[in-house]
Amino acid sequence: MLKQLSRPRLIWLAAIVLVILFFVYRFVAGREDSPEYQTVVAERGSVVSRVSTSGSMQAVVTVDVGSQVSGRIQELYADFNSPVKKGELIAKIDPSLFQAAVVQAQANVTAARANVAKLTVTAEDGERQAKRATEVYAQRLISETERDNAVATARAARAGVDQAVGQLAQSRAQLEQANTNLQYTDILSPTDGVVISRAVNKGQTVAASLSAPVIFTIAQDLRKMEVHTNVAESDIGRLKNGMRVTFTVDAYPGDPFRGSIRDIRNAPQIVQNVVTYDAVIDVENPELKLKPGMTATVSIVTDRRRDVLAVPNTALRFRPDGAPPAGAVSATPGGAQAAAGQRRERPQGSQGQGAGNASGANKWSRDKAGDAEGDDAAAPVVKRTIYVLVNEAPVPREVTTGLTDGRVTEITGGELKEGETVIVGLAGQNSQGQRGGQQQRGPRIL
Repeated sequence: MLKQLSRPRLIWLAAIVLVILFFVYRFVAGREDSPEYQTVVAERGSVVSRVSTSGSMQAVVTVDVGSQVSGRIQELYADFNSPVKKGELIAKIDPSLFQAAVVQAQANVTAARANVAKLTVTAEDGERQAKRATEVYAQRLISETERDNAVATARAARAGVDQAVGQLAQSRAQLEQANTNLQYTDILSPTDGVVISRAVNKGQTVAASLSAPVIFTIAQDLRKMEVHTNVAESDIGRLKNGMRVTFTVDAYPGDPFRGSIRDIRNAPQIVQNVVTYDAVIDVENPELKLKPGMTATVSIVTDRRRDVLAVPNTALRFRPDGAPPAGAVSATPGGAQAAAGQRRERPQGSQGQGAGNASGANKWSRDKAGDAEGDDAAAPVVKRTIYVLVNEAPVPREVTTGLTDGRVTEITGGELKEGETVIVGLAGQNSQGQRGGQQQRGPRIL
């Protein structure tokens, strides 16, 4: 067929093909040179700032019940999970040796009492002899030495009585001690509660020579519990007494529990140069689901903003090629610290994770029913620069930022308008290898 075409027509056909190839090349090259962006739509929603930590469940009052005397455990009247009342007999130590000690002490008291009576008679006789010797000496019938000897003998006899009285008191004290030790063989519950631990078995010998051995551990009331948390020193300043708290435990992962901060203790806990503080949380436990020792994952709402314009934190870090590095200028006194706080964001929104985290950054913190209201203290306001997509090109917008929850940040003012397309990263940065040139939905109103 080419043979049927004239030479000029072949030249024109080749020229047209070259022109088409040239324009196709320019179009494809132009598309490859222009970057694709991951974007979200700026929408209004809620920003909730939280402090997340972990802690352990404990009973409000826990009593270790021990033995004040040594001996063999004769009987155990309580076991794990046994409810007990104050004054109830829960264990018995073999009383044989202590009963014998009581009998011996009683015998010592009897002997001491008899000795007092004997020495009293002797002392009375000595006093009569001394009185008679004094009268006789007045008549000069005996010598002064004999009179003095009689008086000294009477005084010695009276001192013997006093000594015997002291020995009688000592014997009575030993009897009282023996009776007390005998009573200590009955281990009584010091409070109403539930036995959560038993440390000995029947027939086991306990020794109380140095310290009272623990036999039972009793929780006073498991319907009232407390969580002891480890709050980092960077977050402890955001907490206050009375703040409401939500937490979960591994035993009931889908069942949130609620409480309130009762006390923030000043004693630091330092482990491997990490400083934390104990925030004690009061918790009601009417169904007895929570048990001592459970690990609690705690979330504390420290501040909340409702119906505000916000953007993912990845948008605050994004900079197109050739743009100056990200920075922040304080719009309020002390804003330098606020700017630093804005840059210290959680690793969930790091730009290196690309579109995968950009998608995660679009999810707002959800307000669960009954969640705590945060403080209304003003969040630090910081000037930042973000980029919106206009005619397929990034355009800077100066904004001021407020509260952040680590994934999204409140926009308190500036040039950004609701509904604009905000750039959060470049396409192809997804850790899963997916390109993200499509526009994504922004943070939803919760």
